Parts: sequence; C-alpha cells; structure tokens
Amino acid sequence: MQNKGLIKFFAILFALVSIYQLSFTFVASKVKSDAKSFAGGNPEKEAKYLDSIGKEKVFNLGFTNFTFNEVSDKQINKGLDLEGGINVILQISVKDILKGLSNNSKNPVFNKSLADATADLQGNKPYLDKFFDAFEANSKGTVKLASPDIFANRSLQGEGGVDFQMTDSEVQKIIKRKVDESVESAFGVLRKRIDQFGVTQPNIQKLGNSGQILVELPGAKDVDRAKKLLSSTAQLQFWETYKIEEIGNFLMAANESLKKTEIKITEVKPVVKDSLSALLTDSKDSTAAKKGENPLFDKIVGQGGGPVLGLFSPKDTATINGYLKRADIRILLPAEQRYARFVWGIPTTIKDAKAKDVEVLELYALKGNRDNVPAMAGGVITDAKDTFDQSGKPAVSMQMNGQGAKSWEELTGRAYTQKSNIAIVLDDVVYSAPGVSSGPISGGRSEISGAFDVTQTKDLANVLRAGKLPATADIVQSEVVGPSLGQEAIDHGTSSALIGLLIVSLWMMIYYGKAGWYANIALAINLLFLFGILASLGAVLTLPGIAGIVLTMGTAVDANIIIYERAKEELRAGKTLEEAVKTSYSWRGAMSSITDANVTHILTGAVLFIFGSGPIKGFATTLLIGIITSLFTSIFIARIFIDWNISKKNNLTFVTNFSKNMFNNFHFDFLGMKKWTYLFSSIVVIISVVSLATNGLDQGVDFVGGRTFQVRFEKPIETETVKAELAQVFEGSAEVKVFGNTNQLKITTKYKVQESGIKADEEVNKLLFSTLKKHYSSDITYDKFVNAYEGKKVGILQASKVGPTVAEDIKTNAYWAVLGAMAIVFLYLMISYRKWQYSLGAIAAVAHDVIFVLGIYSLCYKFMPFGMEIDQHFIAAILTVIGYSMNDTVIVFDRVREYLAGKTKGTFAEIVNQSINTTMSRTINTSLTMIVVLLIMFVFGGESIRGFIFAMLVGIIVGTYSSLFIATPVLVDTISKEDKNKVEKAHQES
Repeated sequence: MQNKGLIKFFAILFALVSIYQLSFTFVASKVKSDAKSFAGGNPEKEAKYLDSIGKEKVFNLGFTNFTFNEVSDKQINKGLDLEGGINVILQISVKDILKGLSNNSKNPVFNKSLADATADLQGNKPYLDKFFDAFEANSKGTVKLASPDIFANRSLQGEGGVDFQMTDSEVQKIIKRKVDESVESAFGVLRKRIDQFGVTQPNIQKLGNSGQILVELPGAKDVDRAKKLLSSTAQLQFWETYKIEEIGNFLMAANESLKKTEIKITEVKPVVKDSLSALLTDSKDSTAAKKGENPLFDKIVGQGGGPVLGLFSPKDTATINGYLKRADIRILLPAEQRYARFVWGIPTTIKDAKAKDVEVLELYALKGNRDNVPAMAGGVITDAKDTFDQSGKPAVSMQMNGQGAKSWEELTGRAYTQKSNIAIVLDDVVYSAPGVSSGPISGGRSEISGAFDVTQTKDLANVLRAGKLPATADIVQSEVVGPSLGQEAIDHGTSSALIGLLIVSLWMMIYYGKAGWYANIALAINLLFLFGILASLGAVLTLPGIAGIVLTMGTAVDANIIIYERAKEELRAGKTLEEAVKTSYSWRGAMSSITDANVTHILTGAVLFIFGSGPIKGFATTLLIGIITSLFTSIFIARIFIDWNISKKNNLTFVTNFSKNMFNNFHFDFLGMKKWTYLFSSIVVIISVVSLATNGLDQGVDFVGGRTFQVRFEKPIETETVKAELAQVFEGSAEVKVFGNTNQLKITTKYKVQESGIKADEEVNKLLFSTLKKHYSSDITYDKFVNAYEGKKVGILQASKVGPTVAEDIKTNAYWAVLGAMAIVFLYLMISYRKWQYSLGAIAAVAHDVIFVLGIYSLCYKFMPFGMEIDQHFIAAILTVIGYSMNDTVIVFDRVREYLAGKTKGTFAEIVNQSINTTMSRTINTSLTMIVVLLIMFVFGGESIRGFIFAMLVGIIVGTYSSLFIATPVLVDTISKEDKNKVEKAHQES
C-alpha cells in the first residue's frame, strides 16, 4: 500500500481529534450526573445548579480551560427520544399575514381565495402559492392583486411597495418578500422567548420556505406551559368594559329568547344565588328562576360583580359563546351596545357548595366598536417584568413609550370619571380588569394583576418583552417524551449496541481468524471516528440514530468480507499472500464492488437525509457517516495490520479450521430455478397488491394526521374497555393497542386534530385524564398524568400530534423519497455498467422487495404483537432496504460482469451461474451479520423501534433472495440473444 506513513499519520490525527471532541461529552455527562445527585431527584434544583455553574471552569486541558456552558455546546446532544422534552413544528399563519398586508380587505375574490387556499391540502405546496393559484382562478383577470382594496393600500405603498399599476406577477414577488420578512420576525420573537424559557440547549430552526419553524426544548417537562409560550401571539390590548348592571337587561332578554329554542323539561332545583339570579328574582315571573328553565343563567356557577358578568364552568364556554354569537340574540342588544364583545378571563378556582375546589372562567363584556379596534393597543409596551403587587401577589409591571403613556393617561382618566374598568386583554383573554380609584395614571407605567402564580407572571413578562408574533403560530406537529422513557430508550439502545458489537466481532474472529481480529480493530476505530464526527458536527443522537450506529457495525465489516473473500480466491488460485492481498485491494479485485455497493448506499442515505425530519434525519446522518468511516477503516486501517503481518513473514489464510470448508464449491443452478422463483415472487406480489387494495395498511398519524399517546398504567388493562370509554368522549375516534407490556397502551385519535391552538390540545389531554383516571390510584393528578418528571412510571410517557396538512406533506415526501431513490440508483447503475439491463434487474429486485415488505405489513398488522404502522420510521426502513438490496445486487452484478469479460468456459447461463456461486460466501456472510444485528435490535432495541427494525429485517432477507433469484434472472432474460452469442463465442475462442 502506497503512502502508508501518510495514512497512519492521518489515522492517528483523526483518532486524537475524535477523542478530543468526545471528551466534552464525557465531562458534560459527569457534571450533569453530579447535578442530579445534588438535586436528589428535584428537577428545578438540578436546573438551578447547572445554571449556577454555567460560567465556571469544569474542564482543564492544561493549555486551556472550558466552562460548563462551553462544554455543553461541544457535547453530543441527545435527541428528545433519549433526553425527554418537547418538540413542536409551528406553522406561522400566512393567511393572517396576507390579511394584515391587505388591511383586512373585504374584497370577495381575495377572501374566497384565502378560503380556497386553506381548504387545499395538496402536499408540499406552500400556502402562498396555493393562494396565488386560487386568486388567479377566482379573479379570471377581472381583479388584480394590485387593486387599492387589496395590496395597493396605503401601508404597502412607497419604495419597495405595491403600486396599483403593477401586474400580478410583480405583486407576487413583493408579497413573497413581505411574508418572508414576517416569518423571519416570528422566528426572532420565538428565539427571544425560548432563550428565556430556562431549558438547556434549545433548538429553533426555520424549515425551508414553508413558514414552518421547528422548536426543540430538551428537558422541558411542563407541556401546557411550553405550548402556551410558543403559540401565544402576544396581542396585548386595553378595552373599556361594561358593568353587570349595564349589560344585565340584555342577558335577561337573551335568556328569555333562548327558552324558545333551548328549553328542556328537567328536574326543578334551587337557583344559584348570584348577581344575575338576583336580577331574575326581582322579576315578577318567579318561575323563571327555576333551575333547568333558564338556558343562559343555569350555566352560572358563581357570582359576578362589577365588570364580571358571572362565573362559568370551562365545559360550558363553547355553549355560551354559541348563544352570544347568534344573530337572533345579538339583535337584542341596545343600539349603543350593539358592538359589545363577550370574552373570557383566565381560569381561576372557587369553592362550590360542598367546599370543593372547582375551576371557573369569568365572563366579560368589552365596549367594542364598528372597526373592532381596542381603546389602546399593546404595541406601546417597551418593557415588562414579573413583580409583586401591593398585596404581595405575583403581577407583571409594564412600561410604555411616550405615545402610550399619553393614551394611557387619557384612558385611565376616562375610567376614573365614569367609575368604569379597563380590561387588559392578551390574545382575547382577559387577564385583569382593574378600576381606577386615584385619578388618571401618568408616566406610562402600569401593572397586570390577577390569579397568577410566579411561573405565569414570568412567562407573561417574557412574552410581552419579546414582542408579539406577526401572525398566529399554530402547532401543526408536536411530540412530548418523558425523561423516564428517554432513559429506557438509552438502556435498550446501549444493550443492543453492545450485544451487536460482541456478536459481529465474535463471528469475524471465528470465521476469518487473525484477519478477523484486524477487522475488529478497524471496527472499533470506526466507532471512535463515527462518534468523533458526530460530536464535531454538533449532531443530535436519537434512538433511530443509535439504530443507525448498530446497523453501521453490521455493514462496517461488509468491505472487509468482500476483500477477504477475494483474497481467499486469489490464494486458492496459487498466488502468494502478498500478491493475493494486492489483487484483492485493487480495482480489478474488490474495490469496484465496494465502490458501486457503497455509492448506491450513500445515494439512498442522502435521499433519506433530504426528505427525512427529526429522528429520521438523525438515522440518516449516522448511516451516512458510518458508511464513510467504515470504508476508510476497512480499506486502510485493516490493510495496515495485514501489511504488517506480511512484513513479519507471518502466515495469513483468512480462514480458520471451523470455516475453511464453509460455503466453498457452490454449484447451484440459480438460473435453472428462475421459473419457480418467478412464480413464487409473482404469487407474493399479487397477494401483496390484493391485500394492499383490500386490507390496506396501518397508516400512522404521520401520514393521516392525529394524536398519539403512549400511556402506562399501574397494572394490566383491557384494551377494549379503554377503547369503549374513550370512544364516548372522542366522538368515536379512538384506537387502542397494547404497546409492549400489557400495562402500556398506544392510544390514537383524530379528535379535534384539525383545530389549531393550544386549547384543543389541553381539552384532549383533560378528556383523556378524566376518562382514564378511574384506572389509577387516587393520588394521580392531571399534572402528574400529563407532564414529565424524573422517575415517571405511569401516565402519558410520550405524546405526538400531526396536523392533516403536515401529514399530507410527510406522505408526499415519502413517495418522492422512495421513487427518487430508485430513479437515482437506476441512473447510477446504468452509467456504471453501461447497460440498462443491469439497472433494470436491480430496480426489479428493489421493487419486488418493497412490495414484499408492504405486503407483509398489510397482511400482518392486525394481529402482530408489536406496532406495524406506516410512518416516517417505516419509510426510513424501506430506503435502508433499498440501499442494502442494491448493495447485495451490485456485488453479484460485479462478479457477473467480471466473468462475462473473462475467460470462463460455457454457455452464457453457465457463466452467469458460476459467477453467482463464487459470491455466495460474501453474500451469506454479509447477510448473516446484518440479520443477526437486526435480530438483536428487534429483541433488545425497545418497543418504539420494533416495527422499524422488523421492516428492515424482512427487507434484508428478501433483498438477499431477490439479488440471487430476481435481479440476475431479469438481467439475463433482457440481454439480447445476439449479445449472448457474442459472449459465448468470445469465451469459446479464448
């Protein structure tokens, strides 16, 4: 081997750099372990400890020091499935941005186009493009985007703005730029909020030009709090309010009118004594006060007063909203109150008649106007911080700019004179509605108080300080993983990795003897390089990423196997050890096969990286890095030891007494079996296609949208019981399966998945808790059930949500990923082999493998004891199968090409058969190591990736079969008779 010294130098340098990069991970883990011990299981204490030492020196290399924050930045980060935490994809509402840019245009064509774009679920097409297409279809050239009542308005005029003489294409460019600026603004606002949220190493990134923003909060445990922080638009407004005595007559009239449509004959019960019921009692109709006969007032659970119209249960708010929005009810408002807006306050707790705590919401009536503009907007806020009011209760103080201070003085002066209240409204929720008792407030400083705790005031101040989002941010995809589940995943991943490493290493020693030891050393160095690169890139390690590493161990020895088998052939041909090694490492020997096989593998891995997201991208990253590092170590590191062995005049046979006669002298007629294999494969394909058409697939929420919960109970539970209970509250949409142990269920529902906003998420969580609470001991609470904490063993361990639009995008990406991988490999093989028949044979085998795996999943998903959902993980498995199938096929094809160009005697079919038989040792060894590694991962890798591993396991077995019995026969059958005759003639003459 030439330049051996240079290779040694780079190998040692690379090893030292890898050790250096990994040292930060070891130090960070040690510090975190100390923090955990110090905190004694208290997560808040642990977080405070880590914050306190952030700037302290914790790593001394002699020539330089690193603080804990610097060490943390350089470590290998664990993904949410290992660390626990919250992952969300926020969709910035382009519809809201367009409305804002148009000054809330009332143009019917504009608004219909917005609605059509919203209804269009076509995957992978940005909302803005959908809007432009819809506008062109609806306007038919009669209305221009540059119309004064659409985008040529005052706010968009001027330099770089929209002129009414512009064409639609010119306006589109400006609007795209404006939308991009708004998304960038949203990105900045979210980053400010997250930086102050208090989690270590948060990750926030824009996803292309889709208007989507990915946010990862490792270690975050309060699910509801995190989602509120991320999706709150921070639309702060100040409204004047009506008092209960001003609006009471309308409410009484509304109640009377509702009796005509809502009254039901129910049991008569005593009336709740509150301010509104007092108004009723004063009326002459005493029967009106009977419980059950007052659709509106019967919902009141607590007394109001001042600006508070009454207290209502959260479950009744939708009904009350429906009543107060009805046209026949609003017409009862007096003329001066016709623009009144009815809104709710923040949740608070009161005691009911049995002295039991119940959650209620306060109802307010705001003094609206024709334009729905508040008395004062919150954009004047320049600073906000959490503090305590005069009573020592948590509050938020705000400072306004000069203009805001002047407006605030006028507003508070008016409230003081009229003895009215000012509602402080954030995102259409009233946080407080104080009166003004000491005259106008000057200076622009004000305070929000209410039923807050310290955490709420910190978050509220954070949101106000960071600023408002330019549009609503809907959570279209989310995943929540508890730290306990993450630790289980680490344990399972570590177990499978160690066992896989041990068995692969043991087999290489048993089969190849001393050469196997060299391959194992190369494998160990390969793992060092792999982790070193992951650390230097700041990559995130996920559970599928661990699977990729374990899989890399199986493929890492593949190049060694190809080289060793070629060396054995050369030794059997009578060459010396030095000559055999030199030939096996040459392009004519093993290098062409290794190159073609790994290029196809890299191409499919690249497709997986481009189209994958989250954990799948992590899997692709480790797979791609692993392929490159394993090639380097297999070809160069193992060669160094082999050459050293030769220089010492030591014998090296690449066999042991156990393996010297294994897989030799194969004389199987593979092509003679093609009629039977074609028949078998055709039957399997037909059955698979029929099953796919009739039985379908178990599509996961990634593809169809929905919510998934992994819920663990204290003891085994019947799935049908839980399914029946949940179907009642989730309107029939509830699927329940055992997930691993019988005390753990996977619950899937589409209930309210299309509704944006965190209220729907909270409602689903609360319905799930209230329904399943009976199956737990009495000490379970909503917070314990939903939120994550150290040592959590029961409740929701993992939760995810995928909106229907995102699901459509994922499905579209999956189709393109599979088709794209096949097309790219087809083109590569056609260029490499210079005959399309090779490409056709390989693609036929791959298509056969994909249909086979899909058929197995379609036929078996209903009764298999583990999940067989078709999701992003499954697509990753399919692409891995494509890569491996190509790898295996290329090894066979390279030998076929070599033999067809060589001097082997016989007919065309006999030459091809001989070439296949000579690859059997390589094929069996490679497939065997892969299958063993996958079996270990299937058994020890954990429930969450079992379906993913099963797809790869089936695919590897089928891929080995198709390489021998499908790809090669198709190649032979498609080569013309004339070309076959030329080959036979050339071989007879040689």
